[in-house]
Amino acid sequence: MKESNYQKKISDKLESEGWYLIKLIKTNRNGIPDLIALKSDRVMFVEVKTPIGKLAKLQEFRLDELKEKGFECYYSKGVELIKW
Repeated sequence: MKESNYQKKISDKLESEGWYLIKLIKTNRNGIPDLIALKSDRVMFVEVKTPIGKLAKLQEFRLDELKEKGFECYYSKGVELIKW
């Protein structure tokens, strides 16, 4: 299955749980996670990968950077969300 299919499944699940999803395509910073999920006073960043996909070093750096700023950060292995 393609990464885009996993991203759609994750997006659908989060939206069904009341999250407002934004898919990031192009940003001013390379390595920013694929999705931003918003809900009340929570902001969550999600990097989507296939079950065999791996995070690039820059993606790891961005997730660490965002987590240090107090945001919830996750990456996926297929449709499973794993807290960063």
